[in-house]
Amino acid sequence: MAKSALQEFTKGLWAEIPPFRLVLGLCPTLAVTKGVDTGIGMGIATTFVLVCSNVIISSLRNVIPKGVRIACFIVVIATFVTIVEILMQAFYYPLFLQLGIFTPLIVVNCIILGRAEALASKKGVTVSLADGLGMGIGFTLSLFALSAIREILGNGTFYKIPVFGESFEPFTFMIEAPGAFVSLGLMLCIMNVLGKK
Repeated sequence: MAKSALQEFTKGLWAEIPPFRLVLGLCPTLAVTKGVDTGIGMGIATTFVLVCSNVIISSLRNVIPKGVRIACFIVVIATFVTIVEILMQAFYYPLFLQLGIFTPLIVVNCIILGRAEALASKKGVTVSLADGLGMGIGFTLSLFALSAIREILGNGTFYKIPVFGESFEPFTFMIEAPGAFVSLGLMLCIMNVLGKK
């Protein structure tokens, strides 16, 4: 059981890292990675929802009728997204404003629904918890890496702290929508090259 849980945890960190290996969750990946703060914020919010929903769905897997399982999964996920929204509004309001519509859209994030359907509805709580934590951390690291590249090149800052001298001309293309696609494409290329080695 411990070995299975460890395998589920580690595969989310490299073998099945959501945006770069499974190519899932691209909408928030592209939209909220203009800055490191928003990338990390979305990653943590998604991890919280993923872990909590995996645990609850796994706990209720023998109770939920097969015919309405997707609807039940969405209700569970939506509950935790609502909790995240309320906590963000109460304690991190500027981040809540920056993430905007992408926080409630966690409900339909294919990473979360996919993990609920593929794993949490079939495995025990420990394995589902490990899977949710691994996938969530992998997703957060992906957003961090992408947002760091985009913020450094596009603004000349890292976490809003200047990293270059005053003579640096930011490559503003990187913080626009096309820059998100180019950055993602380069990251996918790097992951594929590293994966083959």
